[in-house]
Amino acid sequence: MSPEPLLTSLDVRKAAARGSVVSGAVELAKLPRLRELLASGEGEIEAQCHFGRDEENRSLVTVKVSARLMVTCQRCLEPMPLDVASENTLAIVGSDETARQLPATLDPWIVEEEQGALWGLVEDELILEIPVVAYHETDDCKQLLDAYRQPPETPESDGDNPFKVLEQLKPGATQQEN
Repeated sequence: MSPEPLLTSLDVRKAAARGSVVSGAVELAKLPRLRELLASGEGEIEAQCHFGRDEENRSLVTVKVSARLMVTCQRCLEPMPLDVASENTLAIVGSDETARQLPATLDPWIVEEEQGALWGLVEDELILEIPVVAYHETDDCKQLLDAYRQPPETPESDGDNPFKVLEQLKPGATQQEN
C-alpha cells in the first residue's frame, strides 16, 4: 500500500504552534529541480515533517526524507540506484534578516507568506543530499578500469629510435662518420 500524498503546502506557523506532524509521499516526476539531476524521474520520496517550537519560542520543522534515486554513474555513465536519507531541523523565519539572527546550529527555512511549500522543502533537502560524484562499486561497474590502463612500454632498440636521425645534424657528427 502506497503512503498518502504529501500536502503541497501548509500554514507552517500554525502547524508549529499545534505541534503537527505531516507525512506522505511525493512522486519524483513532480519535482523538476531534483529531476534534472537524476537519470530517471521514476520513483517516490517519503517525507515526514514534525512541526514544533523550541525553548526560544521559534517555529521549527524537522524534515525526514528518504528515497531511492536513479543517478548516473560517473565511471560508466549508466544509471545506478542511490538510496538517500536526510534528517534536518530548520527554523521557520519570515525574512533574510530574521534568518541572519538565528544561532549557527539552526538553518533557516524562509517562508514569507502563511503557506510554506512542503514539496519545495523536501526537494531542497534531497538536492543537498545527492553526492556530487556517484559511481558503482568497482566490481559492479560495467566499465572495466583495466581498459584504461596502458600496457607497460617496452624499451625501443637503437634502430627504432626516431631521434637517431638528429645525431647526424650535430656539428662534427658527419665528420666522425666519414
